[in-house]
Amino acid sequence: MRILQVNTEKTWRGGERQTLYTLEGLASQGVDCQLMALKDSLMHQRAVAMGIGVIAVESMVDALKKLSSLQGKFDVIHAQTGKAHTQCILTKIFHRIPVIYTRRVNYVPNGFLTKLKYKYTDRVVSISSAISKTLEFSEMSQDSPVIYSAIKHLSLDIDRGARLKKQLKIDKNIKIIGVVSAIELEKDPNTTLKTISLLSNIRDDFVVLHFGSGSLSKKILKNIKKLDLTGNYHLMGHVDNVEDFYSIMDVFLITSKEEGLGSSVLDAFNYEVSVVSTNAGGLNDLVKDRGFLCNIGDAECLSQGLGLALNPSKESIEHKESAKEYCDNEMGVDLMTDKYLDLYRRLAHD
Repeated sequence: MRILQVNTEKTWRGGERQTLYTLEGLASQGVDCQLMALKDSLMHQRAVAMGIGVIAVESMVDALKKLSSLQGKFDVIHAQTGKAHTQCILTKIFHRIPVIYTRRVNYVPNGFLTKLKYKYTDRVVSISSAISKTLEFSEMSQDSPVIYSAIKHLSLDIDRGARLKKQLKIDKNIKIIGVVSAIELEKDPNTTLKTISLLSNIRDDFVVLHFGSGSLSKKILKNIKKLDLTGNYHLMGHVDNVEDFYSIMDVFLITSKEEGLGSSVLDAFNYEVSVVSTNAGGLNDLVKDRGFLCNIGDAECLSQGLGLALNPSKESIEHKESAKEYCDNEMGVDLMTDKYLDLYRRLAHD
C-alpha cells in the first residue's frame, strides 16, 4: 500500500507536526509513504531529514499539476490541511485516488463550493468530537470518525530553558506562565492580556512568556504597554522546538475562541504543566477534569484559575496526574497511526 501525505503550508504549526508524526508512524510500520510539501519549507526539510520521500511543489498551480499526474501511483491520498484538501479534490478527476482529509479547525464550514469539496472527499476525519459534531450540524459530513492528534514525550533541552530564564533575569522565586499560541483573532490574545492584567492586580510573583507570532502582534504589544504589563509579559515570537520551554513553565494558559483540539495543551499535559483554558471547541473535552476550565472570553475566571494553579493544591496535582495518564494511554503516535492505517486499508479495498 502506498500513501501520499499532502501538506503544502509555509508555516510550522500543530498540523505540520501531526503530519510528520503520521509519516513517522507509517514509516515505522513499513508502509510506503511520501509527502507533498512546499519546497524548502520546514515541513519539507524535516521530512527529508527523516528519510521520507518528498514531492516538492513551488506554488498552488505546481501542486495542482503534480497531483493531477498521480493516477495509479498511490492507493490513498491524505490531505492534512484545508489548503491541501482543496488541492486534492480539485485534481481528483485526474488522479482518481481516494482522498482522506483530517479537519483540525472547528468553525462551521459553509458555501456551495465547500459542500461540493466535502461531497467528493472519501472520508473526513475529525481530531475531536467537537469538530465531528460541527461537521454533522453543517451537513458537510455525517459520522466523521474521530482520530485524536498524537503526542510524543521528547527529551527536553533543560539548559535551553535555564539560559532563557537567565537572559530575561527571571528570579528563581518568580512563577512562569506559558502561552504557546499564534497571535491571531481566533486565539483571542486580548483576553489573554485581560486575564494577566487581572492577575497582576493581586500578585506580582509571575511573568508570562508568550511563544508565537501573528497579524495582531503589533496591536498586542501596544496593549501590553497600555496595561502596564511590559515588565512581566514577554512576546517571544516564533521559536523552534518550543517544547524545551515547557521545562520552565509552572502554568500553561490558552484563551482561544476556536480550537479544534489544542496540541499545545497536549504538550502541557505531557510535560506535567498545569493548564488553564477556555472551553472552546475540542478544549472542553480535552481539559475537563485535567485542568481549570472557563467560558470563552471570561478573563475573571481564567485569572482565578491561574491563581489556583500557581498555588499548587490537591486539585491541581490531581489534574496534572490525570492529564499525564491520558497522554500516556490515549495519545500515542502508534495508536493514531493504527487508526489511520485501518482507514487507509478500507478505502484502498473499496
